[in-house]
Amino acid sequence: MSRGSGKGLSLKDKLDGNELDLSLCDLNEVPVRELAALPKATILDLSCNNLISLPSDFCSLMHLVKLDLSKNRLQQLPLDFGRLVNLQHLDLLNNRLVTLPVSFAQLKNLKWLDLKDNPLDPVLAKVAGDCLDEKQCKQAAVKVLQHMKAIQSEQDRQRQRKLQAEREMEKKREAEQRAKEAQERELRKREKAEEKERRRREYDAQKAAKQEMEKKTKKETVHTRKPASSSRPPQPPRHKPSWSRSVLRVLLFVLFCILCTLAACKLTELQHQPLCVSVNTLYEDVVAALQNHKALQNMLQHNSQQ
Repeated sequence: MSRGSGKGLSLKDKLDGNELDLSLCDLNEVPVRELAALPKATILDLSCNNLISLPSDFCSLMHLVKLDLSKNRLQQLPLDFGRLVNLQHLDLLNNRLVTLPVSFAQLKNLKWLDLKDNPLDPVLAKVAGDCLDEKQCKQAAVKVLQHMKAIQSEQDRQRQRKLQAEREMEKKREAEQRAKEAQERELRKREKAEEKERRRREYDAQKAAKQEMEKKTKKETVHTRKPASSSRPPQPPRHKPSWSRSVLRVLLFVLFCILCTLAACKLTELQHQPLCVSVNTLYEDVVAALQNHKALQNMLQHNSQQ
């Protein structure tokens, strides 16, 4: 295996007690798997190599107590670097770091820190200060931890505010959705009631039209057909007698009486009675008078021939 990747190195040969020195090995990768197999190596020196970044599984080396990463080309640390909770001494001198991960605040056992010769953010650089002696490096560890904890707290508060805002927004959306559903239910209910009322009016109109038709039909048939409950045969309608008909009946009756009297006086033995003599004389005078009219004369001749 190549030296540049750290593979092919005999880590056990470089282990001295609990110290493992991998400095000046021209490494561009960290042999994390081999290091994880040496939990006794609590002091690790990776200084003066070509490391640009650390793999994320580097943070699984939680047995590390002292770590020297100085004089590399590190541009950033893994986001979960704070998992190295047993770390007490950290040397990051002369790298290319600008910021530190927020999880750095979880290194509660960190007692010594060197961040010199890094292009740090001005605020972080001011907090870290110089690390020219033991005291300043210890103060740097304390101040940086406090600074990162403040950043972490602020981010936590921002997350909480964001979460609260999202919850409120979700509640608002739910309330609006409930209001919308209630409005839709009310609209459907109103439409259903209107449809029911429309059908009821149509039913009433049809019923009224049917009753009117039945009533009209009944009026038209009342004079031609009796109800089914009657067993008597239909009788012709009776007409009220009028005044002219009464007069006509009287005249016919008088004429009938005159004819009967005339027949009795002409054809019976009563013709010699004084009343019949007067009747016969009157009859002959009337006949004589009527013979002057040609039409009547012809009629009388025709009757006499018969």
